[in-house]
Amino acid sequence: MTLLMAVPALFAATILGGPGSPALAQARPMAGVTPGTIAEHWGAYGADGKLADMHATPVSLTLPAAISEVGSSNSTQYALLTNGQVWAWGEGRHGQLGNGTVENSYAKAVQVQFPAGVTIASIPTDANPYDSAFAVDTTGHVWAWGQNQGGEFCLGNNNQHLKPVELPLTGVTTLAGASNHATYDSSGTIYSCGTNAQGELGDGGTAPSMVPVEVTGLNGAQVTTLVASWGDTGALLSTGAYYDWGYNTDGEVGNGTDQTVPAPYLVPLDAPVSQVALGGSGSMGGQTLALLSDGTLWAWGNGQYFQLGNNSKRDVLAPIKIHPAHGVTYSAVATGGATSYAISAGGALWAWGYSGNGEIGNGQTTPVRRNPVKVLSNVAQVSATARDVVIATTNS
Repeated sequence: MTLLMAVPALFAATILGGPGSPALAQARPMAGVTPGTIAEHWGAYGADGKLADMHATPVSLTLPAAISEVGSSNSTQYALLTNGQVWAWGEGRHGQLGNGTVENSYAKAVQVQFPAGVTIASIPTDANPYDSAFAVDTTGHVWAWGQNQGGEFCLGNNNQHLKPVELPLTGVTTLAGASNHATYDSSGTIYSCGTNAQGELGDGGTAPSMVPVEVTGLNGAQVTTLVASWGDTGALLSTGAYYDWGYNTDGEVGNGTDQTVPAPYLVPLDAPVSQVALGGSGSMGGQTLALLSDGTLWAWGNGQYFQLGNNSKRDVLAPIKIHPAHGVTYSAVATGGATSYAISAGGALWAWGYSGNGEIGNGQTTPVRRNPVKVLSNVAQVSATARDVVIATTNS
C-alpha cells in the first residue's frame, strides 16, 4: 500500500462482538518522515465485559530507541525499534507480551524475548490475531507468540506460547491475521491457517486448518500487502489490484451482495489501490477503507457508527468515494472495530466513528463522531485494532 507519502499498510482486526471490537488498521511511517522514540496510545484493551486500561486521550510511552513500526492487537500493542528489538505493552494473560510471563504491563513496555541472534525486520502494523502477535526476522522467517486459539500459527495445534516460536514458513514478505486466522506470503505463494467459518482462509471452502492451505484464485500474482479483520482477508497486488474474501454480511467484500465469499474477489475501483485497511468485528460487521493512487479515499461495508466517513449509518455493499474535510488530503488510513483514522499529508491524525471507549482520542466517550476530527499533529504512523489505537510520533 503505497501512496505519495505512505507505504503499504496492513490492517487487521480481531474478535468478539461489540461496536468497538476488533479491527484493524495500519499505516507505516510516511516517506521522508523519521519517527521518534515516543509511542502514544488510547482507547481500551480486551473483549466485551473485560475492558482494561481505558484512556480517552493519548498516553505516552518512551521506547529505548527510535521506532520503526507500531502495531496492535485487541489486547496488546507493539513497537519495532530501529535496532531490531520488539517491545510490547498491554495485556499478557495469554503470553501476548512475549516475555515468558502471563502478567499484564499497561504502563511500561517490556521487551519481547526472541532467541539469541534473531533480528526483527517487520511486524504487522495492525494485523495480529486475537491475543497473539507476529514478527518477521531479517531472514524471512516468522515468529509468533500468544494464544493461537484457532491454530493460526500453522503448527498443527492450538497451543499457547509465552515466548516467540518459529513458524514453518520461509521467505515471508507480508502477513496478516485477525480473530483466530492468519494469512502469509511465503516465497510468493499465499497460505492461510486457522478458523474458516466465514471463508476467511480463502481456499474456496469453510473448513478450518491448523496447517497451511493455499489461497485460491490469485494465480501467482505478486502480493505486496496482506490485510485481515474478524472474518475477512484481503490481498493488495503490485499492480494496485485489490482482492477480498470472507465475511460479507454488511458488504465487507465490496461485491454488491451480503453473501459469504470464500475465495478472492477482485474489488472494482476507479484507480490502482495504494493502501487498504480492514476493520470490524463479527455480528457488528466490518468496514474497508482504500486509498487509491489518484489520492481519493473509498469505503464500503458496515456504517452503523459512521465509520465509513460518508456521514451515514447505512451499510454500503460496494465501494463509494469519501470526501475529507475541505483542503485535507489523506496519505495513510487505518480502521479499528468501528472507528477509522487517517493521517493527512501534513502529519495530522484525523478520526471518526465509534468512541464509546475513547477511541477517537479527543477526551470524549460519546458513542459516535459523525465527521472527522483532528486529534494530533506530528504523527508518523497509526495502528488500530478492536477498541485501541497506537501511533508513532515524528521527530519534529
